[in-house]
Amino acid sequence: MGILEWGDKLGNTAMNARVITADTKLEPYWWEAAPRSGIAPDEVPATPAKADVVIVGSGYSGLSAALTLARAGRSVVVLEAGAPGEGASSRNGGLCGGAFKVPFSKMIARMGRAPAVAIWCDGERALDYTAELIDREGIACHFARMGRFAGAHSPHAYEAMARETEVLRREIGLEADMVPRAEQHAEIGSDAYFGGRILHRDGGLHPALYHQGLLDRALAAGVAVLAHTPATGITRTNGGFAVATPRGTIAARDVIVATNGYTGSVTPALRRRLVPVGSFMIATEPLAPAIMARLMPKGRILTDSKRMLYYFRPSPDGARILFGGRASFRQDNDLRVTGAMLHRFMVGVYPELVDLRVTHSWTGNVAFTFDRLPHAGVRDGVHYALGYCGSGVVKGTWLGHQAALHLLDPAKVETPLFDRRFPPLPLYWGRPWFLPFVGAWYHLRDRLGR
Repeated sequence: MGILEWGDKLGNTAMNARVITADTKLEPYWWEAAPRSGIAPDEVPATPAKADVVIVGSGYSGLSAALTLARAGRSVVVLEAGAPGEGASSRNGGLCGGAFKVPFSKMIARMGRAPAVAIWCDGERALDYTAELIDREGIACHFARMGRFAGAHSPHAYEAMARETEVLRREIGLEADMVPRAEQHAEIGSDAYFGGRILHRDGGLHPALYHQGLLDRALAAGVAVLAHTPATGITRTNGGFAVATPRGTIAARDVIVATNGYTGSVTPALRRRLVPVGSFMIATEPLAPAIMARLMPKGRILTDSKRMLYYFRPSPDGARILFGGRASFRQDNDLRVTGAMLHRFMVGVYPELVDLRVTHSWTGNVAFTFDRLPHAGVRDGVHYALGYCGSGVVKGTWLGHQAALHLLDPAKVETPLFDRRFPPLPLYWGRPWFLPFVGAWYHLRDRLGR
């Protein structure tokens, strides 16, 4: 039985009280090892009157930029509306890869061969930069390149994946192999897919520990990270910018906006170019080692080819399954309900886990762009790095660094993604009313195997 049939069979069942229990935690599993800051709003240090650079957002992009700038001698203030890293940087699946949401063939058709090759190579460079940063800074975050297996949700998807893989091997030297359905049990203990692809260079990490490592290095470099201090306004001045906060205004020579899926009304031009989408995850109770070895025999990161994709992996200790997907497009979600839905999705892949208990259920925002590419650049004098389309661990780290390089010396920028055209959607101002309709269309396409 295929993955969509299992979803249909289980989709209308009531929430299993044995699976979602009273002690299921409605916060990220990752916070067990890396709790978010317990600093109360009244304990936040005073806001400085001025800085060379103010960065809005304390996730991977903001801290990567801050570290680069501080090491170059700039005074840097990072503003965060909540606790540092409380958003997607400590809520994501910890997947690390260089691929893009736009298929390579479509990218060539859209912009030409040379730009497409440059962008795809840049994704691989971003992956290498992140790995080198973790190693250089000694960040203990369970980073490993165990590879990724992406399952094909239909025979048509497998054929398209094989064609794309062959072109990427030839054009950029992609280290990848196709796995036919008859051999996929060596990669995943499931019959839900029709074969798939291994991306050998991809890997994973503990996202909250990675964020904590970046935060610790930034603080040690002299960066001021102000929790519970949102930017409420950014105004051009003769000498740069005035960045307003509830605690006072900071005069800054430059500003970097790195808010991704949490971009708000303070930067309306960026907000209308981003679609915030909730990404949901669950963690299961521990499984016996023999079961984990059968379900995830090589300990790889796992994804699939659906538009409404699943992403899942073993926990860093190899004991649990961490499973994610687009469980809802609503803004007011009951995490017990979305957790039960993800559990049903997981059972569609692994039917034997029907009674496996969920210990954690959580969500966080990612940000998609209308061209499905990440963006960094300068708009109205304000630098930005955002729009990672669900691949922010690597690309957020890389493009935050690139935004900082541009501030230091524009000639140092290394990415072809800098200052590319960043399209908005006409009559869209940041509230994605259309997402349920898009989701229904994607579900239909997935059902048809396209």
